[in-house]
Amino acid sequence: MTNSTQLPQCADPIGVFDSGVGGLSVLRALRAELPLEPFVYIADSGHAPYGERDDSHIIARSHAITRYLLEHHHIKALVVACNTATAAAIQRLRQDFPELPIVGIEPALKPAASNSKTKHIGVLATRGTLNSEKFRALLASLQDQAHFVVQPCDGLADAIERDDAIKTEALCAYFTRAMGQFGLNPGEMDTLVLGCTHYPFAIDVLHASVGEAVVFLEGGAPVARQTRRLLEARSWLATQGAPVARAASTVFGTTGNAGQLQSAIARWLQMTSDVQTLSIT
Repeated sequence: MTNSTQLPQCADPIGVFDSGVGGLSVLRALRAELPLEPFVYIADSGHAPYGERDDSHIIARSHAITRYLLEHHHIKALVVACNTATAAAIQRLRQDFPELPIVGIEPALKPAASNSKTKHIGVLATRGTLNSEKFRALLASLQDQAHFVVQPCDGLADAIERDDAIKTEALCAYFTRAMGQFGLNPGEMDTLVLGCTHYPFAIDVLHASVGEAVVFLEGGAPVARQTRRLLEARSWLATQGAPVARAASTVFGTTGNAGQLQSAIARWLQMTSDVQTLSIT
């Protein structure tokens, strides 16, 4: 475990992983909330997409990446920046790494139900997320508060991952049309929950499909706030304890195409960075 031989230090990084580049939307929120913290981001693109894999595959990959981050980077906390991996693997990760603070992400159904005026809400997510017990339990708990239209989006995360603008636009239009009417009138969906960390990077395309009046909800900011709370409770924030000797940095690695991740970092985080190509087993 993380502190069986070495106690976490304030200057140790926060580990973040996703099946690919989508988790950069969560990393963006984390960097905004915790600007002094160093991060290590792993894109498991060589084993993606998670949303179309079974739970055993996702648990094995999540476990391997967590071990890698602990052994090679001595992370003080882990953010599972993937809805599908959170649903499939986070309970197992918390069992196997009980001393490591672990934050997951789930579709923002609760705030959607609280804030929607029409109480008709659309949900876009991968099939893996929608079929998970965790999501089904969450949805069932809110059935008396709002009407949810749930849409599996086969292929959309992969299209965004590959920066395939034509396919992304076509899929966004197809899936939102299949859901029904969006708008502010009674019976129309006034809120769209983005239940995959890739989807915020298609937000302009989605707005073109459903209209500018529709409210979009994603999970990055709540994840960042929860990460801060967990670290504050342990006095592990980089702003606490000994001062950090260097500017906060982010290390990037991928099990897939390094150039693809570099391009996504430049496009969505407006920064340049080296990317390590990794073999994590």
